[in-house]
Amino acid sequence: MKKYLCEFIGTAVLVLFGCGSAAIAGDTLGTLGIALAFGLSIVAMAYVIGDISGCHINPAVSLAMLINKKMNVKDFAFYIISQILGALAGIALLYVIMVQAGFDGKTLGQNGFEDASSVGLSMIGAIIVEVILTFVFIYTILGVTSNKKMGSVSGIVIGLTLAFVHIMGIPLTGTSVNPARSLAPAIFVGGKALEQVWVFIVAPFIGSAIAAFTYKFTHTSEEK
Repeated sequence: MKKYLCEFIGTAVLVLFGCGSAAIAGDTLGTLGIALAFGLSIVAMAYVIGDISGCHINPAVSLAMLINKKMNVKDFAFYIISQILGALAGIALLYVIMVQAGFDGKTLGQNGFEDASSVGLSMIGAIIVEVILTFVFIYTILGVTSNKKMGSVSGIVIGLTLAFVHIMGIPLTGTSVNPARSLAPAIFVGGKALEQVWVFIVAPFIGSAIAAFTYKFTHTSEEK
């Protein structure tokens, strides 16, 4: 239960501060500031809960770990549940804060394409972008977490990687690479965000699977 609770807390923090930065101070912070908010959330949580749960706080990360046999099916299922509940808790807190601050609560850092994209990216374009960004993110995670020499800095590397994929992805889709992070605001906002959220669930899982199988192919002999 400690692992699942840590995944709940970590995902809630990521969503609250990442999506919160986009929703409340996006115009002030800009793309780089929002990207750093997501990345620094990962860094903070990695050094608090990393030794307990591995700090996945992302269903796509858990899928890659399952494929690479670094977790079992039971833990995978409970991790997903914990991450989704954590994301919902984080968005609920953000919604309350925004309403109390006088915002309408209709912008909660949700992802989108076409009219919901800053650059009008198409649905196909959004799928391609999310698959690529998730692949890079997950491939990096698998690399640094499999190397014991990187243990002391893995949280920083993963956080900075999340930040740099956000720098490219924010203007395109708002950057998901995390189904739980996308599902929670879509549920609260509804409408187009909820209609489009399937892309930000399916594409990250595809990118994660590709990264996991690619890593197995490129690194199996080396690890042995």
